[in-house]
Amino acid sequence: QVQLEESGGGLVQAGGSLRLSCAASGRFSNINTMGWYRQAPGKQRELVAASTSGGSPNYADSVKGRFTISRDNAKNTVYLQMNSLKVEDTAAYYCYFWDPRVTPKISWGQGTQVTVSS
Repeated sequence: QVQLEESGGGLVQAGGSLRLSCAASGRFSNINTMGWYRQAPGKQRELVAASTSGGSPNYADSVKGRFTISRDNAKNTVYLQMNSLKVEDTAAYYCYFWDPRVTPKISWGQGTQVTVSS
């Protein structure tokens, strides 16, 4: 099983920046996807950004141009740089790891809260 450790959430004013980190450990292949979902109170969980090993990242339309996902494969870590934060970015952010060659195929982090104040 894959374990995920997240860090980097917090409180920031609108227009500010935060960086989230998620480190994976355990047994997994080098063909995988790491990314972030978020869930605001009363709303469904939505994909924010994802990065597949050897592929191009993809982003939710609402964060394009403001958020950047990156990976350090040597550290099995994915980062989410969040700039120009908006109040509507306030949510719990969950890191995920998907690998079709392990069971279970998807693992989740514990979640980290991002709160953007006006």
